[in-house]
Amino acid sequence: MTTAALTAGLERIPDQLGYLVISEDGVLASAGELENDEHTAGVMMQMVRTASRFRLAGSVEPPFKRMSVILEDFVYTVTVSGQKVFVVKRQNNQQEPISV
Repeated sequence: MTTAALTAGLERIPDQLGYLVISEDGVLASAGELENDEHTAGVMMQMVRTASRFRLAGSVEPPFKRMSVILEDFVYTVTVSGQKVFVVKRQNNQQEPISV
């Protein structure tokens, strides 16, 4: 699979600051603030492996497809598809709740 096929659509995500496409073999593609960020790739893969251990009894479905890591200024959105993990770093534009 070509790099363009792996990253199709990732660059059009609103408020995107960077992305990683990761497999068990390492980083397949990266751009923006996550370009060549092996450390973040390793941390995200470890989080995916840990979360994957939490299976419901008797379930054949994967335990999750998406995971968000929400920090004050940005959000890592992690999507697992096939044997690849897609990580997108986005601006956190979360609004404060409105009190009435």
